[in-house]
Amino acid sequence: MVAFRELTVSALLALTGAAGGFTGREGPSTPDAASIDIAVSGVERSAGRVVVAICTPDSFTRETCPFRASAPATRGTTQVTVAGVPPGTYAAQAYWDANGNGKADRNFAGLPTELVGFSRNHKVGMSRPRFEGSAFTHSAKGSALAITLRTIP
Repeated sequence: MVAFRELTVSALLALTGAAGGFTGREGPSTPDAASIDIAVSGVERSAGRVVVAICTPDSFTRETCPFRASAPATRGTTQVTVAGVPPGTYAAQAYWDANGNGKADRNFAGLPTELVGFSRNHKVGMSRPRFEGSAFTHSAKGSALAITLRTIP
């Protein structure tokens, strides 16, 4: 159980940018790259920022997702657009930086105290989120996603 919990905590720490991730940098763009528009719901008040990262299988739940963007939080639903994403299969992860300190705050156990969510509204339980549960196909015409933010159990 301890090893399982450590795996879950480390995955969530990576998701929330504990080592400086979600800084707003974007990956390389290609001529057929297009935007991904994400409606992030569950934002409790208009404070801080909502941060979204678009990830490859190797970067999902890590701080190395190649495409990311943020927007000022709007109570209810916040729109975030990640520009310049080449066509492919990705998964999105999001969090609400409620206090605007540029990171996802954590409790004494290392779990995020701010809300997080994944594409396809993949729910986080007692195991690390899987890329396959959040994966979507992005085309050169662009994509639209909806993510609901939740507390980590």
